[in-house]
Amino acid sequence: MQDTLNTFQKIASELLEDESQNPVADFIPSDELYQQLDLSLQKEAIPQETFEKALKELVFKTPRTATRAFFNQLFGGRNEKAVLGELLAVLLNNSMYTYKAAGPQIGVEKVILRNVCDLLGWNENADGTFAPGGSMTNYMAMVMARDAVDSAAPYQGVQQKMTVYTSTESHYSIPKNAAFCGIGRDQVRYVPTNDFGQMNAEALKAMITEDVAKGFTPIMVNATAGTTVLGAFDPIEPLRAICDAHQMWLHVDGAYCGSVLFSEAYKHLIKGASTVDSFSFNAHKMIGTPLSCSIIVAKDKKHLYNSFSNDASYLYQTDHDEFNLGKTSLQCGRRNDALKFWTLWKRVGTNGLQEIVDHQFALADVAREYIRSNDDYTLYSYDESISVCFNYKDIPARDLCTALYEQEELLVGYGSFRKEEFIRLVTINAQNNQEDILQFFKVLENFVETHEHLLVQRVNQ
Repeated sequence: MQDTLNTFQKIASELLEDESQNPVADFIPSDELYQQLDLSLQKEAIPQETFEKALKELVFKTPRTATRAFFNQLFGGRNEKAVLGELLAVLLNNSMYTYKAAGPQIGVEKVILRNVCDLLGWNENADGTFAPGGSMTNYMAMVMARDAVDSAAPYQGVQQKMTVYTSTESHYSIPKNAAFCGIGRDQVRYVPTNDFGQMNAEALKAMITEDVAKGFTPIMVNATAGTTVLGAFDPIEPLRAICDAHQMWLHVDGAYCGSVLFSEAYKHLIKGASTVDSFSFNAHKMIGTPLSCSIIVAKDKKHLYNSFSNDASYLYQTDHDEFNLGKTSLQCGRRNDALKFWTLWKRVGTNGLQEIVDHQFALADVAREYIRSNDDYTLYSYDESISVCFNYKDIPARDLCTALYEQEELLVGYGSFRKEEFIRLVTINAQNNQEDILQFFKVLENFVETHEHLLVQRVNQ
């Protein structure tokens, strides 16, 4: 094991050094992947030197998501305090379903969940769990909503025509989850948004009324705290009133930006969160822990037990249910995703987490100010969002983003809202500073100036 750790340290150190000079990895077209890298598997063992060479080449050619040039996804950066917890979790290799298998690591998870519930203003009756990602926390919320309306559904299957409601700008997991839990993709209603990408509460009310008249049973509204493209926040308070009128579950999908929960300056964006039935966020996004670290909490923990608990005498042999977390989780075997969040939170405190969140909004302000001061740019997004959407010199966004990627300059994505398509710069890497954001625009502008022929060729194809 010590030899293996030495190999890891050697490759990691070389990677960090190379990243400082080359923030974007070499581009490999997918149709050339197996020719450029030795990914083959063979029957016999290979020499250590050959193995290390293949491993290093693979690592060095992998997209670099922690550098100052990565703005492509809703995660980024490399917080060393959280990385420490992740590395230790791998070495410990605990499974988080029982206290017997995980011991004090169960306490780590429970402390995090308790503090999250406290931040929401919930009492001791609230609880939660960790899940592999935001899609899965949304699924768990939908299952709890289904079972809260029909307690027989987990045993007899769905016997009524249920409907769920989400905005047109919400995450793509919602229809998939409706299919998984027996509600059906066709029973997902997409509520229109206003000009800021927020769910239209009046339109929601009308859609529910129409469905009830047709014999459907509305069970859930999925509100989004940070839509994927614009980073918009659905208004929780009017949605709560509508859900109360129809005895519906209200879930907040905060996978992207629900971590504003930690910020006194931006917590108003989720005003009313204390009234929802379930709330989720990804600590691997705004908080900056390594992938994956997704949390869902429920205001009444009975719903976690009702939907996910199942007895297993071969598994739950010691301790009581409170410390056997498999009773409230969708999974059985489950890696320890809590430790990396705990090491970060323990080290910097709640105030430190707030600084991480606030800094991302400050970086977004820098980007918007730059765009607004330059006539070559068109801004499509708004203040109090860490998604900065724009176009440069009317160059088609997808062509410019693809060219930047293939020429190994920047990794940034594009999105669309209504009929406009644009570049989406996300300032979610809190390890960046103002200079890194301004450097992004400098690289983009220099690239356009020196690769005009390439961009014209793309547009004409």
